[in-house]
Amino acid sequence: MLRFKVLASVLPLAAAAVFARAELLPGPRPCIEVGGAALQIASHPWLAHAHVSFTDDPRRSTVRVQITDSAELADFTVIDDVDDREAIGDRETGACESSTVPQLIAISSDPRPNDPVIYLSQDGPSDYRVFVQSKTFSARDAAALIVSARGEPRPVEEASLPSEAPVHVPMLAALTAR
Repeated sequence: MLRFKVLASVLPLAAAAVFARAELLPGPRPCIEVGGAALQIASHPWLAHAHVSFTDDPRRSTVRVQITDSAELADFTVIDDVDDREAIGDRETGACESSTVPQLIAISSDPRPNDPVIYLSQDGPSDYRVFVQSKTFSARDAAALIVSARGEPRPVEEASLPSEAPVHVPMLAALTAR
């Protein structure tokens, strides 16, 4: 009888652990839409189409992303804490609620040889600048999504821009947490 009581008390805990790990009821994951394509942070790395990683050493990075304190200075801005319907406008759906399947992006701890390695900083030289004011997006999520959307910047000696090309072009993206 004691074995049955122990088994009866352990089974619900084991079932809860399986459900939590499998994410049968997934929480919101950061998602943006850029140029008609949706990009979303993957729930598991093996589901992702692309991988990025982060480093604390700027010499190991392939992309530098600066966290700014001002939305006006940013190339990419994430502000998703708007509760007012009038402020949102007539948009009923978010970026990842469209009919397109989002490209999944994983943040991995082990960088692959061709994957972007991102260095986040508050100041100094940067390839991209992001501003994040969000309950669901972290600065790492925003950096991973912007680098995945735009790709790694090419070195200056490889780039050839016409003289009248703009140097700073902000990116506009629709976003939602899914």
